[in-house]
Amino acid sequence: MTAGRLDALTRDVARVAEEALADSTTWMQFGIVVAAFALAWLAYRRLSRLAGPASLPRRLIGALDPVLQPAITALLLLVAAALGKTLLGQQWVLRCAAVVAILWLFESCIRALRVGPIAGRILRIIGIPLLTLHLLGVLEPIAAVLESMSVEIGNLSFTASGVMRVLLFGSLLLWLGWVFSGVGIRTIRRQEKLDLRMREVVAKLYQIGLTLAVGLLFLQVMGINLTALAVFGGALGVGLGFGLQSIASNFISGIIILFDRSLNVGDYVEFEDGKAGYVRELTLRYTTIETFDGKDILIPNDSFITQPFTNWTHKDRKQRYRVDFSVAYDTDIRRLCELIREAVAKHPQVISGEDIPFEERPDCEIDSFGDSGVNMFVEFWMDGIDDGRNRVGGDLLLIIFETLRENGIEIPFPQREVRLLNPQA
Repeated sequence: MTAGRLDALTRDVARVAEEALADSTTWMQFGIVVAAFALAWLAYRRLSRLAGPASLPRRLIGALDPVLQPAITALLLLVAAALGKTLLGQQWVLRCAAVVAILWLFESCIRALRVGPIAGRILRIIGIPLLTLHLLGVLEPIAAVLESMSVEIGNLSFTASGVMRVLLFGSLLLWLGWVFSGVGIRTIRRQEKLDLRMREVVAKLYQIGLTLAVGLLFLQVMGINLTALAVFGGALGVGLGFGLQSIASNFISGIIILFDRSLNVGDYVEFEDGKAGYVRELTLRYTTIETFDGKDILIPNDSFITQPFTNWTHKDRKQRYRVDFSVAYDTDIRRLCELIREAVAKHPQVISGEDIPFEERPDCEIDSFGDSGVNMFVEFWMDGIDDGRNRVGGDLLLIIFETLRENGIEIPFPQREVRLLNPQA
């Protein structure tokens, strides 16, 4: 650009600015802008005093506090711009102020969502220019130019605007789906009024519904006609019905397990083939069981529907166990039973005490009369499973052994009596 053209452009800009400033409607628009900002500030202060945990509207106002003032300001300026075009015949000052307020609202939303520095920078680089061009009415001519730039490959036609639309809005849609998925699942799992199983069911259904919604919206962004997918979807459904029967069975079984309350995270389960462990995760396809040696077993959900299994902690975590031992025939059994009961009751994981029902206290009884001694056993209740981290049975065997040795009670060895039928021979 030459110096003469630059001077002419500068004079034109100065002349337009001088005419605008000389117009009384311009100053009226500035006054309306100031009044809108002041009114929005007063409304924000008034609403902020209503925020609190007492009711749902108050909690909603508190949650929207970071974006409340810019939202009110943008709304007032948009209404003022529409009225200014009708009453004053021009609205360029009000329109520019509304653009600034909307950009302020956009920035407040990014900060309120706490998307992180990298994602926030990407959103600002992409969103602010597009939003500004759209609000100023310049985006449509640029989009028309990009639409004219196309490449055809066979029956497919790719335009520059279509590719940019898929990259920008598709990425934004997937990111919003990821954000809303995490926020929604965390919110559902914090609902203490629902039990754990119901929270998991609602969370999984929410995740599936959100995934389907994002997928359909993404297809719309790509410009794919959903009605054209009806025939293909029907054929695909038939193929899935035959080829993915096990996946569908596990999916439905997972929903049944979550609803019928037969399994819960933290339960100890055992199958007939010997697989046993604690339930650590419930998904709609498989259940993760952690064994006592630290291994994770992924069991398909339909196994819990079609195969019998034992849930040790389904209704009550208390379990009853038994420890066997033997003593010599010349032992004072009544005194022995008292000693063993007192010794076993001292273990911290054994349920005992005067406030415990009599049938749940530790008990020592005679089991049978053996070849070498009296076979005894101890029954006790404990909270949890006697294996892995809880070695209660092994601890009690050691306690019983020490108690017998301290009181001089003999643990018999196998004895055999031999008779000589013909001593002379």
